[in-house]
Amino acid sequence: MKKILIPTDFSSSAKNAANYAMHLAKQMKANVKLCNVVMVPLEVPLAAHVSAPLITFESLEYEVEQELKRYVKKLKERDELETAPDSFHPLIEYAVGIGSVADTVTNFAANREVSLTVMGMSGAGGIGKFLIGSSSRAMVEATKTPLLLIPDEARFLGIRKIAFATDLSKTDIGIIHTLAGFARMFNAEILIVHISGKVPDEGIQQRNKINEFLNEVTNKVNYHKIYYQHVLDTEVDNGLDWLAEYGQMQVLAMVHRQHNVLHKLFRGSYTQRLKKRIFIPLMVFPPDCGNKPL
Repeated sequence: MKKILIPTDFSSSAKNAANYAMHLAKQMKANVKLCNVVMVPLEVPLAAHVSAPLITFESLEYEVEQELKRYVKKLKERDELETAPDSFHPLIEYAVGIGSVADTVTNFAANREVSLTVMGMSGAGGIGKFLIGSSSRAMVEATKTPLLLIPDEARFLGIRKIAFATDLSKTDIGIIHTLAGFARMFNAEILIVHISGKVPDEGIQQRNKINEFLNEVTNKVNYHKIYYQHVLDTEVDNGLDWLAEYGQMQVLAMVHRQHNVLHKLFRGSYTQRLKKRIFIPLMVFPPDCGNKPL
């Protein structure tokens, strides 16, 4: 059975993401796995001083495990209150990892049962602007499976429309195929969005590229609720601002490639150019996960 991985640091952001993920799991008929990462210190004393850090580390790992047990119990109790007895109830398991957050969570997500990772955009100490929490930024760089980042303000109210921002790359078609499998579980529309400073009608080459891309989507993606919209703006981040405010979607999806717009959005000063906070979840696809079921 499919499984949703939920990294948590027990912050309010992480707990909000876990609540969101539980709603997803019920509709996707997927189980969930909570995980917490005990981070390895950058410098570990050697020789005569090695025993003290190890003892502290073991006790910390034990405390985290107990906290996970308590949190699993709370999630189960909430699920029983909110969901009818004859409905699907996700099984909830937990695990403690040791290492860096990105590497450890990526290893957990590599399990073939895990189809989606859901986490908060900012953890303890997160700055709160668009996607600049250090853990979420590291996860975007490292993930090899789809990742759904949940803003602190987001609440699950169903998924009716998913916007997929594309640069019309042919490899995005496989990603749209994967996204269609996810959208089908919610009977949601997929709005394919291309943001550029060129009006398609003004350039034959641009218009042909769009038509070729959409024709290939039609031929290769078997989903009847796919639409297209061109957003005219010379700055992609401005286009994303507009899309988030007026697009009336519940999820924004993008592919993360080195040096594309999503990569730039996670880079310091570029992030600050975004005029508004984005209050909707962001689904990040690594470029090589197309045509795989979600």
